Amino acid sequence: MRTRCDGAAEAHEIVSWSAITILLSLFLVTFNGCSVYMAAKQPTRKNLEVFSQGTPRSLVLAEIGQPQESEIKSGKRVDVFSFVQGYSKGAKAGRAFFHGAADVFTIGLWEVVGTPTEAIFDGEKVAYEVTYNASDKVEKVVTLVGEKPENPAQPVQDTKAELTKDVRTEATSQGAEIKE
Repeated sequence: MRTRCDGAAEAHEIVSWSAITILLSLFLVTFNGCSVYMAAKQPTRKNLEVFSQGTPRSLVLAEIGQPQESEIKSGKRVDVFSFVQGYSKGAKAGRAFFHGAADVFTIGLWEVVGTPTEAIFDGEKVAYEVTYNASDKVEKVVTLVGEKPENPAQPVQDTKAELTKDVRTEATSQGAEIKE
């Protein structure tokens, strides 16, 4: 037989569990998704192929943005770019999806790990010095900080001297005598 005290105890237990559930839900709604949001809002990866020799300055500016400094040295324009090299759209979407799934499977506990992780991995600071020729096309790129572009423009070399050296090497390897 149930007494009135038993009913009050059950009601108290139900109210306690309801309060815990509501508080946990509020916590999850409030704090859930910080790492998801941070992953989605990471800086976008810039196409460093615009630093290839011969690229017009207008294309460099369109991809990278305005330079930190721009000056004329020895009759040539020199721009210094400084920015945070971010992540591709696919990488950002994949990270956000992973954080969301981890949040669901851990009932929000993943945020303890995910949020600081996203705060640390927020792109790489890079800086480049770009020299343009008289036609305002990329002539030379110097990496000041961070990753090097895949196909950076190289300093203009004396191609006649290099060609002569290559021809001499080839000729001597085939037994030809070279007279000065």
